[in-house]
Amino acid sequence: MASCSGCGPGYRTPLDAMKGPREEIVYLPCIYRSTGILKPDYLATVDVDPKSPTYCQVIHRLPMPNLRDELHHSGWNACSSCFGDATKTRNRLILPSLISSRIYVIDVGTDPRAPKIHKMVEPVDVLWKCNLANPHTSHCLGSGQIMISCMGDPSGDGKGGFLLLDGETFEVIGNWEHPGEAAPFGYDFWYQPRHNVMISTEWGAPKALVDGFNPAHVKDGLYGSALHVWDWTTHRKLQTLALGEDGAIPLEVRFLHDPSATEGYVGCALRGNVFRFYRTPAGDWAAEKVISVPSKKVEGWMLPEMPSLITDILISLDDRFLYFSNWLHGDIRQYDITDRRNPKLVGQVFLGGSLIRDGPVRVLEDPENQDQPSPCFIKGKRVPGGPQMLQLSLDGRRLYVTTSLFSGWDKQFYPEMIREGSVMMQIDVDSMNGGLSLNQDFLVDFGKEPDGPALAHELRYPGGDCTSDIWL
Repeated sequence: MASCSGCGPGYRTPLDAMKGPREEIVYLPCIYRSTGILKPDYLATVDVDPKSPTYCQVIHRLPMPNLRDELHHSGWNACSSCFGDATKTRNRLILPSLISSRIYVIDVGTDPRAPKIHKMVEPVDVLWKCNLANPHTSHCLGSGQIMISCMGDPSGDGKGGFLLLDGETFEVIGNWEHPGEAAPFGYDFWYQPRHNVMISTEWGAPKALVDGFNPAHVKDGLYGSALHVWDWTTHRKLQTLALGEDGAIPLEVRFLHDPSATEGYVGCALRGNVFRFYRTPAGDWAAEKVISVPSKKVEGWMLPEMPSLITDILISLDDRFLYFSNWLHGDIRQYDITDRRNPKLVGQVFLGGSLIRDGPVRVLEDPENQDQPSPCFIKGKRVPGGPQMLQLSLDGRRLYVTTSLFSGWDKQFYPEMIREGSVMMQIDVDSMNGGLSLNQDFLVDFGKEPDGPALAHELRYPGGDCTSDIWL
């Protein structure tokens, strides 16, 4: 919280947020669906304060009252978009379940170190009131409502619609989009009221991806490759930006944090590309490819070419650096984006992945001519899986990383992660000149959880962060 009288949650500007307090705890959903362990998913609270006696430990676990929810991403009841409203408090974490379509509202205000369940929105409310399912990204709106993007309809087909929750009662209000105007697929979204725009992305049909990735499903049209541009005021869909094969499976979308900016970036998983989207002088929107991580020709893997699989992407609060994870290749990259159209690679670190030199995969041809990396060890533990979800400290100096993507895909690509659990790591960032290095003294091992190895996913700070907060 910003310390000023008469103001709401978060920070006045992104640059003010960079001066916010150092993170002390982090919330992570931990998943058991697809692991064979019949226990509920739970919200873990992790101590990340180096001065604390419980540093690097899970200090609280809040189990959900159901099995196989597949907790995934989280959002807030209020964020910096409500900064001007002193009646608003950031005290509820919105926790949608990607597979069960249940939405949990978590009380993190009463005791931030020991969250508890405040309310459950049952799947029937999502299915019947909105004809939607598989809720993914939640953002609070300046109006006090909460908007959640969905990936499917109740039968498991793709449907990119949006539901609204009341910000006080957390009841489902209905759809944000107009009838018949949902996108063919859904996933993530980001809005920018100053330019009256919202942009949404596409993963795929839930019933195609629920238990793993079948490359034939891409040809069958069960995965997306477009961005959708919406009028923020009228809720009308204005444009579909078809990104083509190079833009297949566009996942996380990030506007620049500066609310006056009319551009941002999206990571496209399947071909390892980052596209820049921007408003043109004519007033419509367009997209161009600005970063490409080439696939590598390999043997000993499921396909003859291995894509990098860009899965998470974020931008530092000063809009200077872009970070993304290559879940299959096993590296995190840092780009200087001062020249928005020509990002420059300034940092790279390998943290496991599918190309480790003592593994079954051999690289036959690599356009980047990089050596196959050594396996990653921290405190004697070999890191299973590859780097996936990212969260940057407000000051831009620490990057937190987890390794689970989605339980059905974890099981397919990294079966050892199902057996050994995921991990949380910390990367030290040179936020002046660029550069990434692994902190060898930081490890949270979710393989040692009381109910068995768990898959920890997205990272969230109690006071907001660079993937939750939007400035108006």
